[in-house]
Amino acid sequence: GVFAFAGLGAVLGALWLSLRFLRAEDGPAQLLSTVYGWIGLDRQSELIDQYGLSSTTSKVIVATVALAVGIGGVWALFIAANAVVDHLGTKWMQRVRPWVFVAPALSLLGFFLVYPTIRTLWLSVFDRAEDTGLLDNFGYAFSDPDMLMALRNNVIWLVLGTGGSVLIGLLFATLVDRVKREAFAKAFVFLPLAISMVGAAVIWRFVYYWRPPGEAQIGLLNGLLDATGNDPFAFFQTAPVNTLALIVIMIWLQTGFAMVVLSAAIKGVPNDIIEAARIDGASEIQTFLRVVIPSISSSLITVATTVFIAILKVFDIVFVTTGGRFDTDVIANRMFREMIRFRNFGRASALAVILFAAVIPIMIVNIRNLRRQGIGA
Repeated sequence: GVFAFAGLGAVLGALWLSLRFLRAEDGPAQLLSTVYGWIGLDRQSELIDQYGLSSTTSKVIVATVALAVGIGGVWALFIAANAVVDHLGTKWMQRVRPWVFVAPALSLLGFFLVYPTIRTLWLSVFDRAEDTGLLDNFGYAFSDPDMLMALRNNVIWLVLGTGGSVLIGLLFATLVDRVKREAFAKAFVFLPLAISMVGAAVIWRFVYYWRPPGEAQIGLLNGLLDATGNDPFAFFQTAPVNTLALIVIMIWLQTGFAMVVLSAAIKGVPNDIIEAARIDGASEIQTFLRVVIPSISSSLITVATTVFIAILKVFDIVFVTTGGRFDTDVIANRMFREMIRFRNFGRASALAVILFAAVIPIMIVNIRNLRRQGIGA
């Protein structure tokens, strides 16, 4: 039993030293200098102490130690802790052993999820530019003209982006279900989902690209306008067309996801119900609206809430295309600017809390919908 406890203490001590090493700026140089000293390369050790290491070498050493600690260290911790549990007696073994394997994961979740959430809440209230009140940061979020514009844009994104993605996805799911090469047709609609939002934004920048009249138009849409004798249009510089143009990018990305989920839901509708509706004299549109739609309502809610949450946090598309200029700013982009550019962590945290609060009702709706389907009940 003494050796088991000693082994656990040694592993914990090694992990603690490893974490201190990863946090220290001169840790890699000290480690390599010490290793060279052990193996007799005193000259190399002195050079490292005098000049330090290159940035690349330091990063390689840190990555190597992080992998060794993350894999080997955790593995050794589980073995040492399990050996200690074996000496606790039958009663305590059954109670403690599950926590040996669950506690590290819970600790990491707490450190990377719970602690940042609490820290963000604290900063949103107590980190204020002016000591005018505890809710000063939230007051700014709902009174500043630029913030009100960003909130308005987010609402437009949520309504048009979510509605457009779900409706167009439902349309495609209904149509491709009746074509011969269904998988081939679905692949083309689903393909944009494999592209990152940054990649999609770059692609659509070339689609919307604008040059003054008289110059060669390299953007697809303005090229077509120029070829047909029309003046080029500044899509990104003209409000509110620019916001609508950005929403089109999100719909292009999310339609494939909506189509795949809704197509599977439509295939799950019993044919007996559809045939009964047709026998009763219902047209195709009536059958679709009064039979198919109610039957796939749970899937519609799931798709809508998933797309809603993705759009609520939209940042990449706006940042890459307009950077929030020309009245296209959104909450997430504004949060980034407050934190990175202006170093105003209190206001940025308040915006993060607003996004978090907006997501909670949608998550509740989604969870209740899943429970109605018998998932997680």
